[in-house]
Amino acid sequence: MAGEKTAIVTGAGSGIGKAVATTLLKAGWNTVFCGRRVALLEAAIAEAGDVEAGALAVGCDITRPQEVEALFGKAVETFGRVDLLFNNAGIAYKSVPIDEIPVEAWNDVVAVNLTGSFLCARAAFAAMRRQRPMGGRIINNGSVSAHAPRPGSVPYTATKHAITGLTKTLALDGRPYNIACGQIDIGNALTDMAQAMTVGVPQANGEIAAEAVMDVGHVGEAVLHMASLPLDANVLFMTVMATKMPFVGRG
Repeated sequence: MAGEKTAIVTGAGSGIGKAVATTLLKAGWNTVFCGRRVALLEAAIAEAGDVEAGALAVGCDITRPQEVEALFGKAVETFGRVDLLFNNAGIAYKSVPIDEIPVEAWNDVVAVNLTGSFLCARAAFAAMRRQRPMGGRIINNGSVSAHAPRPGSVPYTATKHAITGLTKTLALDGRPYNIACGQIDIGNALTDMAQAMTVGVPQANGEIAAEAVMDVGHVGEAVLHMASLPLDANVLFMTVMATKMPFVGRG
């Protein structure tokens, strides 16, 4: 049985994307699990168990405009409309000074984190603007790096600051079309990628130190809250983080 509302989650095969997509699916949202590796997406859907809403795994490289258009076309073909995009897919590069970052690495991070988010938001906006009833919601994954950098993180931090500009502009431009846009800035959610934080990561004072982490399930619940608001209400920015992580006062 399909639900009444449909969500698309990018980077849904693992980590934050998987947690959010699973939470939405279990809450009754038809959910499109998007990522580059279909096997991971299908495994995530299977792991969610028996649910009433519909689930769909769609392989997509979000840096390729044609694949993004196909993703949204498949979602509309299957479920009839798009009510939510969680713009989550992202990559990072190792912690090094700017002069040690290959230009190719910069281009790769920008292509996924910024251009990919633009392409997905563009396709979501087009679908939401033209469907009836008109409207929907876009939630961008900003990260606390949209506010404060970690050492040696030029590509990642620059793209996450840019996501904030994307969020604000979409929130403004979406008004005539009943499209809401918000941003969730996530700090130290425990995923496979974040395991290093429990052992030790570089700090601004040059030390290597372990950091507090939180269950990634809290991120799913936070996004569900943002998504569940009526379209005349919007969480423009939310920060959900491990309480004791070094963010407030970082550096």
